[in-house]
Amino acid sequence: MTKRLNSKHKVDRRLKVNLWGRPKSPFNKRDYGPGQHGQGRKGKPSDYGTQLQAKQKLKAYYGNINERQFRNIYKKATMLKGDTGENLIGLLERRLDAVIYRAKLATTVFSARQLINHCHVKVNGKKVNIASYSVKEEDTIEIRDKSKQLAIIDIALASKERETPEYIQMDEKNKKVKFVRVPKFEEVPYPIVMEPNLVIEYYSR
Repeated sequence: MTKRLNSKHKVDRRLKVNLWGRPKSPFNKRDYGPGQHGQGRKGKPSDYGTQLQAKQKLKAYYGNINERQFRNIYKKATMLKGDTGENLIGLLERRLDAVIYRAKLATTVFSARQLINHCHVKVNGKKVNIASYSVKEEDTIEIRDKSKQLAIIDIALASKERETPEYIQMDEKNKKVKFVRVPKFEEVPYPIVMEPNLVIEYYSR
């Protein structure tokens, strides 16, 4: 097992959820936390504990975003008009690594981040190597011509684990994506229950 895969599996067990809905997640067999006392950690969590868990799940789902970066995304969400929880999800879904993952050009958010970091991705015809780059509505995202034959991309596209959501328009043949619009929270295909309202409560304390 690779170090990265092992790390993702640990996240699943630590948060006690199959975070990305993967059939090979160890949580499917061992639905308790890791470590010597993993099976004994039960009992009703406090409000703070529930809010913290909601935040950790959302952070981890988008590729273990660091706390400073995640807090900045929350601050941006509070400055936008409308519901802060909806704004938070919208900002997260606009991340370039999230769009690449949603379009099934990568099997995981981590793999999507690697594609971007290694300069395999263009946005509106220009090379972008920043995973947190914020995509706008109607933006075109594509794999560079030199990178279109990468096996990892073909494997990701062939996977039946996920479907491309309606707010992503995919041209699979040319490995080109159009970000149609910022989705509403209810449209985002999370494999587990996410609670952005609790994340907002956590940061509002």
